[in-house]
Amino acid sequence: MLRSKALALAVAPIAAAAVAVPQTAVVAQANSPLAAVTAHLKAVNTMTASFSQTDRRGQTLSGTFTLKRPGKIRFQYQQGVPMLIVADGSKLYMVDYETKRVDNWPIGNSPLGVLLDPNPDLTRIAKVVRNDSQTLLVQAKDPKRPQYGTVTLGFAKVRSAPAGLLLQGWTVIDAQNNRTTVKLTNQRFNVPVADTAFRFTRPK
Repeated sequence: MLRSKALALAVAPIAAAAVAVPQTAVVAQANSPLAAVTAHLKAVNTMTASFSQTDRRGQTLSGTFTLKRPGKIRFQYQQGVPMLIVADGSKLYMVDYETKRVDNWPIGNSPLGVLLDPNPDLTRIAKVVRNDSQTLLVQAKDPKRPQYGTVTLGFAKVRSAPAGLLLQGWTVIDAQNNRTTVKLTNQRFNVPVADTAFRFTRPK
């Protein structure tokens, strides 16, 4: 069961989901919503946050999230959950320490790739599904690879955040219509993150 939850986060597609925004949100400064998201992604070299991951049954896991562009990401689950998701710059790994199994995919085969691409081209794969004074939701889906699913990124419009946007989470829906929602808190941008954070010990 835990493995299926982690797998949904790693490789399932994402559908639109409402993401809560702070009351202090303000309008992002950009010529267009997709341009604002592209500017945000390019402005974020590193990011750390706490995350909570909720599956379609309403069950929630939590942990810490670390990102370093290009291509590096880590989901460290709460104590007692023997799972790890980590990308080292080229591949995305899902490590199950309970079954001693390690699966991997090219990072571009995951909906998380949109967060890790050093030169994102959102005009080909993304569309705006909500844009108001406080919230921006952008849905990304590769039309050439529908099996990878859909990811909807949720941003709050906060002037002090990179390019005026604060990433608050995303929702993934897979080919079987399974939904996984990730919400972020305690976001910190462009803080020092060592490359060693994206290494892992293989199960023996």
